[in-house]
Amino acid sequence: MPREIVHNLAKSAALDFVEMRSANHSNSCYSTHSHDEFSFGVVDYGSASYKNLQRNYQIHAGTTVTINPGEAHSCNPEQGEWSYRMLFIDSDWMADLQRQMFAHKHSGYLPFKQDLLKDTLSYQQFGQLYSCLRTETNPLMAEGSLIDYCQQLFAPNLQRTALDVTTISQVQELIMDQLDSNIALTDFCQLANMSPFHLIRSFKHQYGQSPHAYQLDQRIKRARLLLKAGDSLANTATALGFADQSHFQRNFKKRTALTPRQYQQFFVGVPELGQQKPSGRSRRGR
Repeated sequence: MPREIVHNLAKSAALDFVEMRSANHSNSCYSTHSHDEFSFGVVDYGSASYKNLQRNYQIHAGTTVTINPGEAHSCNPEQGEWSYRMLFIDSDWMADLQRQMFAHKHSGYLPFKQDLLKDTLSYQQFGQLYSCLRTETNPLMAEGSLIDYCQQLFAPNLQRTALDVTTISQVQELIMDQLDSNIALTDFCQLANMSPFHLIRSFKHQYGQSPHAYQLDQRIKRARLLLKAGDSLANTATALGFADQSHFQRNFKKRTALTPRQYQQFFVGVPELGQQKPSGRSRRGR
């Protein structure tokens, strides 16, 4: 049976300035063209001939490609078909982020310095970002993940900045005081008087995670306590601000390797779905 060829083009679930595109076992070819956006993505299957301006490459599964706005490029699969995922980021948003990232002022945007990344870590990081942008409806978490990824792309140009530990601690306290609330990134920035980039970078330096990742981690810690105390899965998810039980279960399992129900069974003996609790009645012998 031939493979199903699937092309998908959509906006990010939470960020309207992010466009997402994927192709599964496609044999489509792309003549020389350009985009107004910053674009980057990965090859998931197969190989292709890639030309960016006057530079020619052979790209394979696991390769990350970066393309600047306005760069004429073409990409065509070899040996029939390939699979890939791409993100297209509004250039004005990227320019504003770069103004936050770099100590010096500049007009417009700074381009990517490299066309390709071939390390496994870059491929894995893109996969995590793509999954987040496809499913995450919380703008704080989605934009935080995107900023974190862009920091890695432009890391060689970054300069160290002094950290205000007291201010960052206030952001952490706000997260803990309102653990059930989906606080906007702009609210954190106003409290800390920092740009989104410097806030995320400083918070991660102090706590080892970005604000949205820290919030999720703390929610899961609190969920463990609630589940141990016998609270229902639905009440626990609602009490901690998860969009729904599926969102709660997905993030819980990522951090514990167990579903919430499996975790709770170790402590309170909740029966599996479909199992009946014993009625306590004894059957009379005939």
